[in-house]
Amino acid sequence: MSTNLRPAPNLMTNSQKDCFGILDRVFPVGKEGLREIVPTCFECPDKKPCLQAALKTGDGFKLRSEVLDRSPANGFLGKLRRWSEKKELSRLNKNLGKK
Repeated sequence: MSTNLRPAPNLMTNSQKDCFGILDRVFPVGKEGLREIVPTCFECPDKKPCLQAALKTGDGFKLRSEVLDRSPANGFLGKLRRWSEKKELSRLNKNLGKK
């Protein structure tokens, strides 16, 4: 189930559609189990801020954490960097819940 469906208001302009910043609508999981951009989004003038807003939601933080889990961490510094990035995502997700 999705968490925090609406993006931060400061990222929105006056012309956004209802799907703006909703990760499961603008970057859904496709038939092969991979996320893909919806074809109608390619023509949308707000596609970049929309995807950025979607990645700043609870679902976006979850996706970014999953990507970090799948990526290899070579050596001590790689593991330390991945741990640091996951910690930052966790902190941002907690701060999102407090707003």
